[in-house]
Amino acid sequence: MNHLSLRRPTALIAAAVLTSAAFAAPVGNAALTDPSPGSAAPDNLSSALRLPKFAPGKYVVTLADKPLATYAGGVAGLKATKPAKGKKVDATGADAKRYGTYLQSRHNQVAAKVGATASRHYTTAINAFRADLTGQQAAALAKTPGVLAVTPDQLHKTLDDKKPADFLKLSGNAGVWKALGGNAEAGKGVVVGVVDTGIWPESASVSGPKLGTKPTAADTYTPYRSGDSIVMHKADGNDFTGSCQAGEDFTADLCNTKLISAKFFGDGWLGATPPEARDDWASPRDGGGHGTHTATTAAGRPGVDVAESGINFGTISGVAPAAKIAVYKALWTGKDDVGSGGYTSDILAAIDQAVADGVDVINYSVGSQFESSHVDPVQLAFLSAASAGIFVSAAGGNSGPYESSLDNTSPWVTTVAASTVAPYESTVVLGNGEKYAGLSTSLPGSISSKPLVTGAAAKTTAATEYDGSQCLPNTLDSALVAGKIVVCDRGVGARVDKSAEVKRAGGVGMVLLNLTDQDMVADSHSVPTIHLNTPGSLSVKTYAGTPGATVQFVQGNQTSVKTAYPQIADFSSRGPSLSSNGNLLKPDIAAPGVNVLAAVAPPSNDGHSFAFYSGTSMAAPHIAGLAALYLAKHPDWTPMMVKSALMTTTSDVKKADGSVNNDPFARGAGEVQPSKMLSPGLVYDSGDADWLGYLEGSGVDTGTGVPAIAPSNYNAPSIAVGQLVGTQTITRRVTAVTGGLYRATVSVPGMKAVVTPSILNLQAGQTKTFTVKLTLDSGLSNVSTTGWLTWQGANTSVRSPIVVKPTSAIAPTQVKGSGASGSASFEAVAGTSGLPIKAYGVVSAPAVPGAVPAGAADADLPNYPVTVTAATKAVQWNIKTVDPAGSIWLVLYKVVNGQMQALSFEGDGSNQASATLSAPEPGVWGVLAITLSNPPGADTTAYTMQTNVVTGGGSLAVTPSRAPLAGKPFQVTASWSGLPTDQRSTGFVEFPNRAGTVVTIN
Repeated sequence: MNHLSLRRPTALIAAAVLTSAAFAAPVGNAALTDPSPGSAAPDNLSSALRLPKFAPGKYVVTLADKPLATYAGGVAGLKATKPAKGKKVDATGADAKRYGTYLQSRHNQVAAKVGATASRHYTTAINAFRADLTGQQAAALAKTPGVLAVTPDQLHKTLDDKKPADFLKLSGNAGVWKALGGNAEAGKGVVVGVVDTGIWPESASVSGPKLGTKPTAADTYTPYRSGDSIVMHKADGNDFTGSCQAGEDFTADLCNTKLISAKFFGDGWLGATPPEARDDWASPRDGGGHGTHTATTAAGRPGVDVAESGINFGTISGVAPAAKIAVYKALWTGKDDVGSGGYTSDILAAIDQAVADGVDVINYSVGSQFESSHVDPVQLAFLSAASAGIFVSAAGGNSGPYESSLDNTSPWVTTVAASTVAPYESTVVLGNGEKYAGLSTSLPGSISSKPLVTGAAAKTTAATEYDGSQCLPNTLDSALVAGKIVVCDRGVGARVDKSAEVKRAGGVGMVLLNLTDQDMVADSHSVPTIHLNTPGSLSVKTYAGTPGATVQFVQGNQTSVKTAYPQIADFSSRGPSLSSNGNLLKPDIAAPGVNVLAAVAPPSNDGHSFAFYSGTSMAAPHIAGLAALYLAKHPDWTPMMVKSALMTTTSDVKKADGSVNNDPFARGAGEVQPSKMLSPGLVYDSGDADWLGYLEGSGVDTGTGVPAIAPSNYNAPSIAVGQLVGTQTITRRVTAVTGGLYRATVSVPGMKAVVTPSILNLQAGQTKTFTVKLTLDSGLSNVSTTGWLTWQGANTSVRSPIVVKPTSAIAPTQVKGSGASGSASFEAVAGTSGLPIKAYGVVSAPAVPGAVPAGAADADLPNYPVTVTAATKAVQWNIKTVDPAGSIWLVLYKVVNGQMQALSFEGDGSNQASATLSAPEPGVWGVLAITLSNPPGADTTAYTMQTNVVTGGGSLAVTPSRAPLAGKPFQVTASWSGLPTDQRSTGFVEFPNRAGTVVTIN
């Protein structure tokens, strides 16, 4: 039986900060925890999160009145503070101060209505306040007119998974830096704001000349000190005004002409975390290394030499080497990583300050436990930032490859997926001649033949075989390890701790094995290490257990199997977005996020100044840096114009076999392609009216009077329809960057797609609207289909991804009835008139006995697979314990690429459970029976299992046989007779294209 890793249903997968450190225990994937069976997600998770049961605690209360960044007037006596197009917010002017005072007074008034006190005010990027509230106070405020949201001050995490190669091809004569005037000009006049864990100011990647007291005569973009402030004239004509905030082990003179501002925001975290639980400085200094890594990836100094552990990695540079860095520390590090993260209130304060200071780009490599709603305070703060002309790049999450595991999915944010780069490969050469290539950044040269042993075989007498196989601390016997290379299984324990244990025991190398198909990570290990994936890893483990096993390490890939790249990283979170109901494609774009080398904080990285990190945390700053390059060249462009240019000029990502990855929920528009991004031809722009209209169309009352926009009609550089019934027409508008004649081509398999008009003749700067009409043809109902819309002209190609989930009819997936004879009725809506309706079944298979021991290993769980073919209409598994006091669950799975992929846990802990498939796609599906405890006095939990597979005709009848008018609700009735009442029967009512409703009887 294939190994199955039991994990939470998709909707419950938690996200962390979007990296996991290479020199520390992994963080990013730690959120994938084993479930308590039966802990099913709410039917509508987003709604459940927006309507919480309030508990006492700290809250952020968001009001509907506009903050400084978006206030366009309307309050008597208070002038507008929204900046003009191309300008940044002036948070210090007289009008801003008056309006800010007004907002703070409103905060106090609203809080006072429930007997609370506002403890912190936010007025620049968001109109909100923080307060300590009882559950009753929070519930009352949630119902108060003018209150947009009442949100717990929750902890957010960074998103990482701890090659100086130029994988974006930025350098060289053909690179984008050359086109922008060289690395001394690339990003010049632009400030990248980084909301993260702070900065290590001594890093060579943020070094620069000391600040003077005025710009140099030759360069007006030179930052300078003005009193306690640091000022820089920017490419957009506005001044950036920041400061270097002193604190623990951080003085005001640590900023320079590269690091031009550094501030920290920790009222929430420092107040909630006692000093003995902190592993951080109350200052902008970076406690974990994550912030330094993201900041220097986006805009680190060019040409920095990197040598770690005796290996010379050459020179590295930030994506926008001439851009300046402003740091806003709002994420914190706890001892042993316990409690690490940042509270909403601190993050809001950081964003508020970044907008007020006048940054051009914000990088946000941070995520929440669940997908944030579009009216989450952080997302609304980013709306104001975007409205003020600030490009926001945000990490999508590290909870992949599970669907709907994203965060930061608002339309005004650029949501980034993580892709792979050209790997650092080395080869394991076994004594039997077999060769397997893997990842390694800790191999200074080839290693001649050495004895090979498994950790389990080299364990101490006190260690368990499992702990030895994992090479956990103090589990290896020096007498059995000295002078040998050790095979260690990936699993429990930090990856780098395993090589440290091998070194402690005298080993000279390590082969780190994935036991299931998983990503490989280029950590910096204590001994030369090669990380292998399946299936080669399993062969190596088997060989290592044979007498006299030996191995050599050889640099480079010495096998005939070459690694395809870029691929979407296994950990990278996927769509569709729950907050948008699939009507907005997320992620937006993919960028390098695997084994990225950048500066870190040495104390938390085993003394290393640079480290390889992986995660969407690492992908986001690549996009932030590219946006900085863009804004240096086009300072008058809006954030959405830049986003469109990046998205519509992408290249394909690949699968492991080298074929094209056509999953837009994994790769968005594709891999960012800097060589093409500066010539987009056309752009899809959007702004305040679009964002507010999108919110209105999503059911949010913004109080602005802006007309609602159907979410699929939001002017994104992509097209997504979460549920298309029959036909839907999508509207978009494009603005010409380069004038000319553009012709459209469109293809969406299984759909008829028509673009009107299909030819656009535009002058530079001109905007025109077009429509895309999508009609279900041969596509399967409730199965997403993907394609592309491409405009070609003016010597360029403007490509937008399309993803549609069509259905021939909307109907419930399951209805229930009872009795030997009877009927069940339900409401349906057909996409076309005269749609045929057919009935199949009823099936009532015999129940077969079985038993499962409590706590059985995955491989020992009773398994009930079904091979689904095109003729299969429905499958239903029904299980019931023999003892009424028993408890049972089912794990529904599908076999994907030879591996069982758990889809859901069915059951509530009672003595029976059921799992149902409606019109499943062909393949192997099945369920596993599990229990946590046996009935009193029993060694196992005995049960009976029934598997009903509905295929051909039967006794089920259905009326009507054809649907009436398209788009109008009508009643469908399924009826039966002569059924047994002592067991369950299953039927199926089918609409075309494999849409349908399962009928469960008795």
